[in-house]
Amino acid sequence: MNKKRQVDDYSEVMKHETSSNNPLKSYIPKPKKISFEIQDRDEKIILVLRQHPITQVKNIFVLLFSFLFVPWLLRVAGLMAFLPDQFKLAFYSLLVVLFIGMAFRYFLLWFFNVYIITDERIIDVDFLSMVYKNISTAKIENIEDITKQTSGIIASLFDHGTILIQTAATKNEFEFEHVPHPAKVVKLLNELVIEEEREKIEGRVN
Repeated sequence: MNKKRQVDDYSEVMKHETSSNNPLKSYIPKPKKISFEIQDRDEKIILVLRQHPITQVKNIFVLLFSFLFVPWLLRVAGLMAFLPDQFKLAFYSLLVVLFIGMAFRYFLLWFFNVYIITDERIIDVDFLSMVYKNISTAKIENIEDITKQTSGIIASLFDHGTILIQTAATKNEFEFEHVPHPAKVVKLLNELVIEEEREKIEGRVN
């Protein structure tokens, strides 16, 4: 039985990508030091994706606006003038703690909501809280249709978009939202589907 080919042998996309292990990137090709909890022993991660960092600018703006606007509004309304200094200090301290807490929450949601493409399947990890996450998977052979959606000047300028993947798996639609280089990702997925079909025809290992 023939051995399974390496991704660089059949993927034009990955052939031109350099392996990365930076966990903070939103586009991580061929990572060697990254794994996930349901990964099979011989399963190799080809690409890890997160939402493009530019999509988080809105959250950062809302946080900064709230952090600066609320104290300003209270001062303009004259409400802070009636509070003793120790209460003012406590209020500002609470505001800082809330700001840091919300910023940390936004970071966790961005960092742990990942899309993983391996040589065997696609994985969608929906991180909802520290105690709950939902993991959906579909084998490459079950992929039926792949669609790329890019809308707006920002998406075009920063090269990010949403990829819709129709499958014959239990979860019949996967949505990779606002990921970097969507055209590359679509091409890679198509290459994996073709390679999976070749494996069956040639009788190679799965």
